Amino acid sequence: FHRSAERGSHRNPAVGKRAPAIAVLLLLCSALFSPLPANAADEWTLLVSPEQPTPGGVVRVIVAGETALKNGEIHLHGPAGEILPARTREGGGPAFWRLAEFKAGGKGNYTLSLLMGRKTIRTQSIVVHSAQDRAAKKQPSRRWGRETEQIYAAWIEALFQRSQEGASWSSLHEVTRRADDNFLYNHLGLNEDDAGQKPALIMEPDCADNPFYLRAYFSWKLGLAFGFHETGRGTLNQPPHTGRWFTYIPSAEELRSVRRMNQFFREIMNTIHSGAARTRLADESSDYYPLALSRDALRPGSVYADPYGHTFVLVRWVAQQSEKKPGALLAVDAQPDGTVQIKRFWKGNFLFATDGVIGEPGFKAFRPIVVENGRPRLLRDREIAAEPGYGRLSLAQKNMRPEIFYDAMERLINPMGLDPETALLDLLKALREQLLVRVESVANGEAYMQAHPGAVIPMPSSAAGLFQAGGLWEDYSTPNRDLRLLIAIDALDEFPARVAAATDHYKISRWKNVDKVKGDL
Repeated sequence: FHRSAERGSHRNPAVGKRAPAIAVLLLLCSALFSPLPANAADEWTLLVSPEQPTPGGVVRVIVAGETALKNGEIHLHGPAGEILPARTREGGGPAFWRLAEFKAGGKGNYTLSLLMGRKTIRTQSIVVHSAQDRAAKKQPSRRWGRETEQIYAAWIEALFQRSQEGASWSSLHEVTRRADDNFLYNHLGLNEDDAGQKPALIMEPDCADNPFYLRAYFSWKLGLAFGFHETGRGTLNQPPHTGRWFTYIPSAEELRSVRRMNQFFREIMNTIHSGAARTRLADESSDYYPLALSRDALRPGSVYADPYGHTFVLVRWVAQQSEKKPGALLAVDAQPDGTVQIKRFWKGNFLFATDGVIGEPGFKAFRPIVVENGRPRLLRDREIAAEPGYGRLSLAQKNMRPEIFYDAMERLINPMGLDPETALLDLLKALREQLLVRVESVANGEAYMQAHPGAVIPMPSSAAGLFQAGGLWEDYSTPNRDLRLLIAIDALDEFPARVAAATDHYKISRWKNVDKVKGDL
């Protein structure tokens, strides 16, 4: 903005005073008009829902990618001109996503545009049909890959974005029937998510079924291949192994129906159990593959299998604000009685052990299915590692010591470190939520017995059976929940010693004695 102030140079004082303002202006111009990468359009995945918008109906536009959509805008133009969004939401990430909802005008051709700064990087044509003109919708042609995995992560997060820890529902379909949260609500145009639809879509999974129900629902909506294996329950010497493979392969000629999907959900319920998620981490025939313990890998939709048979689906990261405002990693689980609930990651909920347990637990993701010449197959590990959008496969959790596992997760959730007292109070809050769940579980059992006077639920004859039995004992007994409470209390008892052993992570003044801090806790 001015010549150097070296000896012999000349400088205009007025220019010097204006320099900061000019610099800011040029930086803004640079941000708005700097050239975009050649592949900028390919960095974003775009989905329109429903598949066939109708006049006056909602048009949802979802954009997802690996980085935040800065300076991004979603525009929709119809026959009568531009339509402003009625509502927008965003989240992530990764995957980072933005949702814009529009109200369609009359029937005709519409143009959807994605802008970065002032440059249009993607356009898509949309045809709005009247109800009489709409054709019977058949399966679209889609495959699992980076784009569909981004939308899947965005859908899971959006579905539970407004739900806080402790939120619960009587069934999973109660969640998917919330139009404001489910951006695939009635995506097929069959009124498939309406409670009054006959037949209605019914989703009542237990914890092992829950990840498969969510994945199957999403696959059904978007016409993606889906499958699941029979598995054994395993032993201490032999992890669960896979058997027959059941698949749902979309056909361009097949009409989708609620009745058929309900049948498929029942097939999942009758086949899947806790062994499905505890297969060997290196088992390439498993429905899951293991993930790295990293922020990039543990996305919404990732699955956690604990060594005692419980399963969670990650739904949302809550960013840490400061050393006194901790972050959180939230997940959803389902109970045998059909209850679906939001819970946080901590030792009291997410049990981890690799010694003396059946199978290999940890964080996992669904192994992608590809269809070649009409035949489905699972991607092998080397293919996943090389596939764009995957590559976060890792065997690091195999034989990992629990203290290393929990330390790694704590540093992901609270990368700034925490004030020790704040961290302790946060654990107490988590324990309280767990106690409330325990009270609710007992109440469910009492309600069942009151509704079935004289009923007898036989107790399993072995100690192992107490934790692994199915049927009504699994639905209404509480040994697994009691075990988690005992471990949760242990986690609180052990916390002061943990702080003393990890002073690099907990914010302790150098003027304070570590033993004194430990004693105070």
